[in-house]
Amino acid sequence: MYPVVPGHEITGLVSKVGSNVTRFKVGDRVGVGCLAATCLECECCKEGEENYCDQVQFVYNGIFWDGSITYGGYSRMLVADHRYVVHMPESLPMDSAAPLLCAGITVFCPLKDNGMVESRGKRIGVIGLGGLGHLAVKFGKAFGHHVTVISTSPSKEKEARERLGADDFLVSTDPKQMQARRRTLDFVLDTVSATHFLGPYLDLLKAKGTLVIVGAPDGPMSLPSFPLIFGKRVVKGSMIGSIKETQEMMDLCGKHNITCDVEVVTTDQINEAFERLARADVKYRFVIDIADAGKKINNNSS
Repeated sequence: MYPVVPGHEITGLVSKVGSNVTRFKVGDRVGVGCLAATCLECECCKEGEENYCDQVQFVYNGIFWDGSITYGGYSRMLVADHRYVVHMPESLPMDSAAPLLCAGITVFCPLKDNGMVESRGKRIGVIGLGGLGHLAVKFGKAFGHHVTVISTSPSKEKEARERLGADDFLVSTDPKQMQARRRTLDFVLDTVSATHFLGPYLDLLKAKGTLVIVGAPDGPMSLPSFPLIFGKRVVKGSMIGSIKETQEMMDLCGKHNITCDVEVVTTDQINEAFERLARADVKYRFVIDIADAGKKINNNSS
């Protein structure tokens, strides 16, 4: 649909609630991620996995309950169904916590689904060190695991080890490094959005290890059969989580003080931010301060 107005990692304060809303009150710190509406009747919705509903509608370029088009969070206010809203921990800044509502939950769910939240001491690999990858490293370390960052960029090693606390770093284009780590990892999370060959990463997994794809490349990925067959390995995909899972993640982030590394920009800096984003010149998310724009409008009109 056109025009498309995006914006889906949204935090703010409740300004008004409907008469049937009981979980939220005016003044609450809240967040809205990707979900605007689901059917509430299918198997996924009934089992608490509404993010996989076949009729899911997102907060931008979707169709809301009343038939209106959703225009995301690049606005001074947002009307949301209370069933798709979460509480934000008081201990977390609203700006650096905002990307947790999509990037955070995207990497949290595979970790949870594969037993990495409850267990300790596993060896996990994170392919890619960007908006998703740096949060995966933070989660992995907070949950007590040995974390290896796997990247095509040797220059990211210092960032991975010293700033994010990664235990190991592999340059994926170095055959010697990759060969030396064969069959050492229990779990690999692939956050890379560019199309790439999965074979070398599968070889890093122990027998019965799992690789989860969350980076969503737009082209087909090459998946060799022999590393799967001879290692009894699993490759699967994952997206964002349910609202229940998102709230669980938020509560854990509050407990472990996990936030996204962000740069806050105002509305008059958006074009510059897009240009920098195209050059991969951001660590690791731009967050737009819409409230600041509202203050300027009010000041100019008074």
